[in-house]
Amino acid sequence: MRRSGDHRYRSAARVRLAAVLALSMLAVLLLNACSNNESSVFHTSSEETALNNVSRVPWDYRIVESTVGDLIGSDMTISPDNELMPNDENYATGDKVWALQYMDAELTTDANERSNVQLSAWSTIKTFKTQADAKNDMANLKVAVTTEIDLIGVYKTQYKDQTRNFAVLELPSGNRIKQPIDDKRYTELEKKKKVSVQLEEIHDFADYDSAYAKFRGWAG
Repeated sequence: MRRSGDHRYRSAARVRLAAVLALSMLAVLLLNACSNNESSVFHTSSEETALNNVSRVPWDYRIVESTVGDLIGSDMTISPDNELMPNDENYATGDKVWALQYMDAELTTDANERSNVQLSAWSTIKTFKTQADAKNDMANLKVAVTTEIDLIGVYKTQYKDQTRNFAVLELPSGNRIKQPIDDKRYTELEKKKKVSVQLEEIHDFADYDSAYAKFRGWAG
């Protein structure tokens, strides 16, 4: 009786082992089939992966009227954002001050030279006793210039019965921008390599040599 039971047990074990092996072989075959199928989720094309160029640039400045709040050692808080700033001018709680604030931007350029802009929140970098002092300081950080820049080219797009014209410009910072233009300007720019434009240079408060130029209009 005991030998008969052992024999049945070993037979069942062999059946189970054979089933597991069969399932394992089937799984391997399925994975191989998927890896040879280009539409499968297992397929990865290196051509579809491109590194993006990311840079952070100064984007804008503004002046806001603020009020001194708590005094904390040699620092102070200023409203309305309750930011902590050095109290270099020995302000008292309740004093009115003018705050110079900045905003920077993260520019992401893909392989097709399309740019995406992600703006930061406003942050205070300096305070002034008068609005005039604040404006004088900001005038050195936001500079309007008229200059010639490279014209990459012009092109037309058409959808149904509507046609739109665009010019692609390269800024001094190396970034390329696209601007809509009318038919007259399209004809004027069609064969040009350089164009005269108005720019606004936004300089880095901590490093004046680092600047980002923004298109502000056509010159001439």
